[in-house]
Amino acid sequence: MGSGAWWTYRPEDLLMFSPRVYERLFELNNQALWPAQLLALALGGLALAVLLRPGPRGIRWLVILLAVAWAFVAWAFLWRRYAPIHWGIAYVVPLFGLQALLVVALGTCRGGLRLPRHWSVRRGLGVGLFTYALALHPLVALAMGRGLAGAEVIGLTPDPLAMATLGVAALAEPAARAWALLVVPALWCLLSGLTLDTLGEGSAWLPLLAVTVALASRLWPARPALR
Repeated sequence: MGSGAWWTYRPEDLLMFSPRVYERLFELNNQALWPAQLLALALGGLALAVLLRPGPRGIRWLVILLAVAWAFVAWAFLWRRYAPIHWGIAYVVPLFGLQALLVVALGTCRGGLRLPRHWSVRRGLGVGLFTYALALHPLVALAMGRGLAGAEVIGLTPDPLAMATLGVAALAEPAARAWALLVVPALWCLLSGLTLDTLGEGSAWLPLLAVTVALASRLWPARPALR
């Protein structure tokens, strides 16, 4: 076979953009959406408050916010900005739409989602992961020397949204619904980590760590119920 056979390609050969083009995705997205970042952070803070003090009404609002965020990121970031420079993203967009529908279905069908009130390792990991996605992940761009113009904000870009959803899935009950909620964001984080690693970005380990934390939380033994 010739040198152009599929098995001769490396991951970097499949990317059609440079690290600088990838960084510009976020800069352009932030410019186009400003000042939506302020609203997104405020709504993210509201969602975090629900995780800290869960109640039926708050959980319904959390479900709505997550579903809208997944649908919005699918259209505004993946479809409008990312897909034109990466052919594979067109196949990811429907998964984000499916995740939005799944969040609604899992959160509103009989029994819905439950969030624990008592503190445990599982709840601590879930809340910690959500807090990171909301408050610290936007600062990664600054730490990587890209400046806040390229910050990745929850609800507007896929990585922090996926990490935040992993945080919710890490602590939610019942377990079967939590595992279903976890699949798409985990797959996205794995894809994002591979992309960042291929681009030589030092932050490639962060999405992978988020998946590890979420899995560790789900697999952590539940505290026995008091009799």
